[in-house]
Amino acid sequence: MLPIERFERTERGIDRIVRSRSGREIRTLFVNQEPGSGPISANEAERLWLTSAKPSKATSLRGELRVVDLFSGCGGLTLGAQEAAHALGKRFLPTLAIDFEKAAAAVYAKNFPEAEVRVDDVANTFDSPVGSKLSRSERLTAELVGETNVLVGGPPCQGHSDLNNRTRRMDPKNELYFSMVRAAEVLKPNHVLIENVPGAANDKSKVVQRSANVLQELGYNVDFGVVDASRLGVPQKRKRLLLLASLTAQPLITKIEENYLRDRRTLRWAIEDLHNQTSDNILDESAKSAEDTRERINYLFDNDLYDLPDEMRPPCHRTKAHTYRSIYGRLNWDEPTQTITTGFFSMCMGRYVHPVSRRTLTAREASRIQYFPQSFDFSGVTKRSDLARMIGNAVPSRLALAAILELLR
Repeated sequence: MLPIERFERTERGIDRIVRSRSGREIRTLFVNQEPGSGPISANEAERLWLTSAKPSKATSLRGELRVVDLFSGCGGLTLGAQEAAHALGKRFLPTLAIDFEKAAAAVYAKNFPEAEVRVDDVANTFDSPVGSKLSRSERLTAELVGETNVLVGGPPCQGHSDLNNRTRRMDPKNELYFSMVRAAEVLKPNHVLIENVPGAANDKSKVVQRSANVLQELGYNVDFGVVDASRLGVPQKRKRLLLLASLTAQPLITKIEENYLRDRRTLRWAIEDLHNQTSDNILDESAKSAEDTRERINYLFDNDLYDLPDEMRPPCHRTKAHTYRSIYGRLNWDEPTQTITTGFFSMCMGRYVHPVSRRTLTAREASRIQYFPQSFDFSGVTKRSDLARMIGNAVPSRLALAAILELLR
């Protein structure tokens, strides 16, 4: 049987062909490249998309896809939804995005100018309990947005993270899941995608299961489970918990990895072309490391090591037992990276030292690993700390594309 997605070189560039559930093939332009003919591998086609400075566009419009993104950050989930719309030949229309981070919201607005972007707490818009009468804010928002095809969101996950031992699985922010459920009740989207870290499923208040139960009561078919983004072609080891709900389809989380499986992609695949890139752009600036950090980076290279020995670590990591081998580590060209976090500028936050350059990752490199293409516009950001937060907290767009395409095709 033909794969769900395949690619061909054509007279206009590279086409993506998606097979619908009915067996019909939908052909759209994927990347503007030199004309050619014949099949091209997903690895090559998607790398050309990732490295292209020209954003992709829908070619033969078949209706539209209207999307709302809550806890939107700079737009990783929306970017995946946009690619799903383009793959199906639909006009993409993001109608509303809400995030409390001003810098991330500004980047979202720059890349998705059609949307109304609010810098605010989502709970201030969807401010009433599930099952209650619509508040004034909710009623006005529903009128503004109109029809919603897909609602996406990634509620803050610090309370669920296995790195957060103090409040893990009992953080009040975990209840922000219910802002997504309330938004579904207010906006009545056809489909819902909620993403979080895998630990969310172990929340002591069972917030994921309770959210699923309420969505079922609202008439949705629901499934949730963990998806490994590296199996979908994201060049990092990143697992995410997805909750999918649909009024018209039967979501099956297991089908996402099965239907959109890719060969394991490495750091080399994602960023080798950036190795010698220099510019005055903040995206290409490496961190200005302290002297002791530079000594540790030099030690890795001078001794051809990828893991820093304990004797070279700070006393707090040297004098007690630990299992954090990746901290202070050097990346390998021929492996996926560890999960990109907000700490990718710092070697004390993980394995973030470049494989051949004596520095940590740049923001542009980290954004590529997070599956933001070269065409995604981060201009206007002036602080590395803002870039670190928005890129590290983002959802790889390939993950969202696979989940949404599976719901819609």
